[in-house]
Amino acid sequence: MDWATVAVRFALYFDLTALFGLPLFGLYALRREEMASPTGARFLTLGAAVAALGIVLSLANITIMAKGMTGAASYAELQGHVFEMIVTGTAFGAAWVVRLVALVLCVLVALFVRKRPELQFWVLAAAGGVALSTLAWGGHGAMDDGIRRYIHLASDIAHLMAAGAWVGALLAFVLLSHPSATPAKVALLSRTSNGFAQVGMIVVATLVITGAVNYWLIVGPVLPELSLNSYGGLLASKLALFGTMLALAAANRFHLSPRLEHALRTGDHAVAVRTLRRSLMFETSAATLILALVASLGILSPAGM
Repeated sequence: MDWATVAVRFALYFDLTALFGLPLFGLYALRREEMASPTGARFLTLGAAVAALGIVLSLANITIMAKGMTGAASYAELQGHVFEMIVTGTAFGAAWVVRLVALVLCVLVALFVRKRPELQFWVLAAAGGVALSTLAWGGHGAMDDGIRRYIHLASDIAHLMAAGAWVGALLAFVLLSHPSATPAKVALLSRTSNGFAQVGMIVVATLVITGAVNYWLIVGPVLPELSLNSYGGLLASKLALFGTMLALAAANRFHLSPRLEHALRTGDHAVAVRTLRRSLMFETSAATLILALVASLGILSPAGM
């Protein structure tokens, strides 16, 4: 296992899912006046920060790729023509350029279009989605040929979009459920957490369907080896964590969110907010571990299962 590659891939997955999912949450969950509020501004500031971090991580990503392709003993040995070859001669390089352009656009819009927050949310969600989708060219789908390649890449992109929507919503809920949140933020948390049900169903359905398609395209109609460090073992761990997230999401939807709504009516919401926040933190931790596993699975071969 190349741990430097895994670490950068994981950081990119987390960074770009947040970049896409957080402004997307703002578009479907926040009202126009809320986008222009301090809460909306906080979401946009965080979006600009993760976009800037994404640029740094993308530069690290292509540098590690160049070292691996050339077999160089150190990064100091890398020369400019190697990067030129990757950018102009590989699908990974083309996707990398698209990602970099999208990330720079996010930073520029976040910094210089501050008087139009709704436009900022739209651009960050759209450009963040483009940046996130380019990660598909760093996985197994890019290794296929013909129509199978297009099906696999489309499934990977849909899987990434759904994951980004879920991660972004979790981050938004964690931000809104801060222990020192004002009553207005608590009311916003209650409304948006109750309203996430329909989006959540679409997200889960997309993850399940595309996950099944990807499994079939990568592994085929066989059962994987389930040793700890094998592709099958890591995939089983990912599915177990996904099940945990589903259970926590169901508890939030059917128990903790209604409990918070009731507490708001009685004026004593502190305990309900803390309980929901604790559940959200567990769910976010499970999502983070899943992204770490995905970063590892993307460079492992399923051969020999």
